[in-house]
Amino acid sequence: MGIESEARLFEEADMKQGQPIRDASHLYEVERRVQHAERPGFRIMELQLSPTQKVPWHCHSNISDTFYVLEGDMRLFLQDPKEEVHLKPGEVFAVRAARPHLVTNGGTKSLTFLVLQGVGEYDYVPLASG
Repeated sequence: MGIESEARLFEEADMKQGQPIRDASHLYEVERRVQHAERPGFRIMELQLSPTQKVPWHCHSNISDTFYVLEGDMRLFLQDPKEEVHLKPGEVFAVRAARPHLVTNGGTKSLTFLVLQGVGEYDYVPLASG
């Protein structure tokens, strides 16, 4: 997806909330997905996205996502309020529970990042633009 299409998705903020899902791994493709730790109420995942892959619009009912970039460039689109964040290796950004967000690769090489999720029961609530 090109920058113009991503920007259009960012502008079309009229999203409808889907049903919470406990495991969203089948909903979007990534180059690599590794679970480093999981305990009740907390988990650490490592994701690797190709330059064309993304984690679609979603939110979490009870947990925050804290992103930490290991390699590459991340573009993070958020709603409530609308915001765009660019992260490079070593940078971190936290998304509060229930805040819609979309993760994209902002570069031409693979993006590798950790996402720390907690504290609370994990779910993935997909959002569809209307």
